[in-house]
Amino acid sequence: MTDVDVLLVSLGSTGGLRAADDALRGSFARAGARVALAAAVPQRDVRTMALTDLVWARAARAASARALTEHRPRAILYSTTTAALLWPAPGAIRFDAPAAGNRPGRHGVWQRALERRRLRQAPLLVPWAEGSLDETPEPHAPAVVVPVPVEPSATERSTGARDIAAITYGANPEKKGLDRVLAAWATARRDGEELVVAGTDRVPPAPGVRNAGRLPPEQYRALLRRARVFVIAPRREDYGIAQLEALADGCAVVTTRAPGPYAALPLAETLDPRLVTEPDPTSLAAAIRAALDDPAPDYAPRALAAVAPFRPEAVDRTVAEALLPRLLALA
Repeated sequence: MTDVDVLLVSLGSTGGLRAADDALRGSFARAGARVALAAAVPQRDVRTMALTDLVWARAARAASARALTEHRPRAILYSTTTAALLWPAPGAIRFDAPAAGNRPGRHGVWQRALERRRLRQAPLLVPWAEGSLDETPEPHAPAVVVPVPVEPSATERSTGARDIAAITYGANPEKKGLDRVLAAWATARRDGEELVVAGTDRVPPAPGVRNAGRLPPEQYRALLRRARVFVIAPRREDYGIAQLEALADGCAVVTTRAPGPYAALPLAETLDPRLVTEPDPTSLAAAIRAALDDPAPDYAPRALAAVAPFRPEAVDRTVAEALLPRLLALA
């Protein structure tokens, strides 16, 4: 068996989760930790959230059980509460949002009760944001907040013209409120202005709307650097990585208030409160027009400063100085 400092159990059920786990693994390595990754085998699509969580929880249990036959970790860190639900051994839990917040009603019929038990049994919680911890049922283990890092997508800030009026990201169209955005855009747009929709193929044709579809990250971020406004109207936001990326790339973020941890929301409100609004088409359209017609002074550099706590060097410090020592103290 191989001795390691941390066994990171990665659910990896979405591209965003896989990227977040890769980033955390890199932070651990830069802090000098020996890390083993136990990745759940990809699962088939099933019909309900409750069943989806079950098949992925079983996959995470199998991956961690295999890893424990190969490695002797000083600490185990399960990435997502789903990965921890059927754990073969106790460990710390990293998560963007608990099932208590994002699995209402029948969607979390079995997960919520088991999650409460795991949150009490875990020696440490590692939420992505303070808002993640706010949604976590009491009592629970002590916590260290470690954001998912974001960085500007170009080495130098783009000085070219921003030739795209607005962009949105709709990988989960219902949750991200794509219907709300399209309704507001129909009211807000002027001749020659275009809204680019990325992250989904489910975009109804409409004047002034271009479907960019699903794109590799580098192509999507290139569109962000060309856009003046990023607009989104989520029904719930578990973190808001797309919004943080938009801020890092200098887009003015127009958004509606939404339940959930939504780490980007207080940043957007501070940068320009006119652009944080209610989800009705009239209010959202007015915010879009304010962003396009009367942009706040120095928005882009202020936005970059606002995301400083989320940048890789800041996250690396938190991992090295706060998270890793707490994990190793569990041994």
